[in-house]
Amino acid sequence: QVQLVESGGGLVQAGGSLRLSCVPSGRTLSNYAMGWFRQAPGKEREFVAAISWNGGRTNYADSVKGRFTISRDKAKNTVYLQMNSLKPEDTAVYVCAAARYQPLPQAQEYDYWGQGTQVTVSS
Repeated sequence: QVQLVESGGGLVQAGGSLRLSCVPSGRTLSNYAMGWFRQAPGKEREFVAAISWNGGRTNYADSVKGRFTISRDKAKNTVYLQMNSLKPEDTAVYVCAAARYQPLPQAQEYDYWGQGTQVTVSS
């Protein structure tokens, strides 16, 4: 059974930075695209960023372009989401996901999901 475990969330002031990590367990997902989604209270889940299996292609939501960077370290079997210039509207539970094929923004393309880590940005 594959599990994705996120970490790195927390409380930060607007303009600050956080780095989220996602580590899969149970089996290697080195050939999977990986993505980050987020869900704020009362809102639908939304795509944040995704990266291809070899790191050669990335995809970002317009709302985070230029502020967030997704990356992966195959040696550490870890996917990261570096979040800079955080805004209060970035407050949400951030969830890591794995897709068998492409780093697409559609949630239905993803096969495995983590439980999420809370990110709170104060104004």
